[in-house]
Amino acid sequence: MTEISTVVPAFDRRGAAVTAPVVDVVIPVYNEERDLGVCVRRLHEFLRGGFPFTARITIADNASTDATLEVARLMAAELDGVRVVHLDRKGRGRALRAVWEASDAQVVAYMDVDLSTDLNALLPLVAPLVSGHSDLAIGTRLSRSSRVVRGPKRELISRCYNLILKASLRARFSDAQCGFKAMRAEVARRLLPLVEDGEWFFDTELLVLAERSGLRIHEVPVDWIDDPDSRVDIVDTARKDLLGVWRVSKGLATGALPVDELRAAIGREPLVDGVPLGMVGQLVRFGIIGVASTLAYMLLYVLLQPLAGAQAANFLSLLITAVGNTAANRAFTFGVRGSTRLVSQHVQGLLLFGFAWVVTSGSLFTLHRWAPDADVHLELFVLVAANLVATIARFVGLRFVFRNEAPAAAVVSEQAATNRLDRVYADA
Repeated sequence: MTEISTVVPAFDRRGAAVTAPVVDVVIPVYNEERDLGVCVRRLHEFLRGGFPFTARITIADNASTDATLEVARLMAAELDGVRVVHLDRKGRGRALRAVWEASDAQVVAYMDVDLSTDLNALLPLVAPLVSGHSDLAIGTRLSRSSRVVRGPKRELISRCYNLILKASLRARFSDAQCGFKAMRAEVARRLLPLVEDGEWFFDTELLVLAERSGLRIHEVPVDWIDDPDSRVDIVDTARKDLLGVWRVSKGLATGALPVDELRAAIGREPLVDGVPLGMVGQLVRFGIIGVASTLAYMLLYVLLQPLAGAQAANFLSLLITAVGNTAANRAFTFGVRGSTRLVSQHVQGLLLFGFAWVVTSGSLFTLHRWAPDADVHLELFVLVAANLVATIARFVGLRFVFRNEAPAAAVVSEQAATNRLDRVYADA
């Protein structure tokens, strides 16, 4: 059960009442009777003092067992622009989802009740969202320009967790769990039904979905002081976070998470017509894999040429590296996971190998007709040049092979994307 107090008007910095605020700042709380009043008054004073956007404070009490709800109601009665939401189930993510989905604000935000983050970072957090420049914004404690005071244990845990996210989910955001985030409300309404977690992993799951959907995430370096009285169970939270990472990884690999559809429906369009979204990143990853494949090809050719001759060495070297190249590009360049269409995609990769073999063997044939006594170094030079031509064709071919699989390509129509999302939302 979710209980919402009478919706009160928000306030602007002059104290004038505004029905629908620009920013709705949510404070999720559980058993915070001691600190809640101090936090709300401090935030209320800050928002009335010089904050340029109309704002409302929403206290989201998730199943507190002490006097937190009573204190929250006293704050709502005492201060203008403050309201209370009560949930019967515990969970920060669950509380945020309930408030954000129902909010009439343009931008929804949240911060921890201890106000560990300096409030001066609130305007830089929400301004890019109000302007439309970004879709989500997060505070980061891991930027070089952030100023953070906390113990070595929490510092180590935080950095290790973010390294795990980068390694397993290819996350590019720097700090998943800083309790200081905001997003445009229209984006929240599209993403939140797909976020399964209702506790501490909520933030990470939301950010991964947003990033994979092509949304822009703005990061704000913060000044942050650790709360020594935090009630978070680190061991239990870490266990649940790792389970969440596994679940989201599996969802992305199997296609259970409709990130392609989200990208088509709400992601940002390419900057240049004719250059598909994500193609630059694909080219970089394809180039790195291509360099590694070329080095492996050259090594194999040098080893096999004295034993099998030039043409046979070229064929075998190309075949071996083509299989590895297709697998590497499938996983890293185009982000395709799982066994779906694995065999057919490798068969198509071998057809591209056939084209490369024709180009390179033809160049060898021509070289030997022109210079029958050419040594292995000249052969390698000609083969590498021919492989450059084949590589361009291979990139175009692989984009076609993985055209319906690659998250970066998002080659689904907007109508099809909307239809699938509607089905997902109906099941959520």
